[in-house]
Amino acid sequence: MAHAEDPERTTEPELARDRRGDVLFIAITTAVLAVILLVNVLNVVHDRARAGHPLALWEPVVWEGSSGLVFLAVSPLILAVTRRFWPLDPPRLRKIGVHVLTGVTISLVHVLAIGALRWVAYRAANGDYDPLSPVADWPYELRKDLLVYAGLVAIYVVWRQLRAPPARSAEAGPDVLEVRDGARRHYVDLAEVVWVEAAGNYVQLHRSGAGLLHRASLAAMESRLRHAGFVRIHRSRLVRRQAVAAVESRPTGDFIVRLRDGRELAGSRRYRRPLLAD
Repeated sequence: MAHAEDPERTTEPELARDRRGDVLFIAITTAVLAVILLVNVLNVVHDRARAGHPLALWEPVVWEGSSGLVFLAVSPLILAVTRRFWPLDPPRLRKIGVHVLTGVTISLVHVLAIGALRWVAYRAANGDYDPLSPVADWPYELRKDLLVYAGLVAIYVVWRQLRAPPARSAEAGPDVLEVRDGARRHYVDLAEVVWVEAAGNYVQLHRSGAGLLHRASLAAMESRLRHAGFVRIHRSRLVRRQAVAAVESRPTGDFIVRLRDGRELAGSRRYRRPLLAD
């Protein structure tokens, strides 16, 4: 569903455009992951030595390093899916389903990719490695991969929230409406809004361009916009008085509101008197 955005009125940039923030996030993730992988390598070497099965250092380096490289390679995709299906934005159940499906898919890619990378590394060291062995352990790998995916998404959400500018006070701008779109905020001048239409749990703010969805009831918007000259003309529609060019009656008692830009809106007869009242 498309959302219109006025770049001059949006103080928080689109997440998709914050490349600097995403690059910094991936860089920090890489540094933290390197430390974790190093600890894992040392633990594997230590445990194998204690069990009486010592192994060369390069082997756990290949095991842990291949896994880390694959997750770093798919991390831009994880960030893109998180931006597109922002977990804090409803409907949450559907978005959780998308993230679960993405996590499972990434896990499958992970086990296939690490098998191939390890096979190449072992061949280069004149060793032997079955590239399909990680696939046989997929149920085990899947549990770990889903935890890593969920953790990465959660940390990224917190990261984006921390980087977001502080919200404006509603009292500081009574003629400006704050509209949230996932992790973005739009600040819309009420003078730009021509009419408002109910759309399920949302309302559609119609301006000169395309509409902008805002999560609110029409009744709440009617109360909020009354001071700005908006009046209800239908059970699902508000219009700004100054945008009305003419009102044409119908034999049924209903009416048509012709706007100054030429567009027409249907009105219900029960709301005719409030519209024409001074």
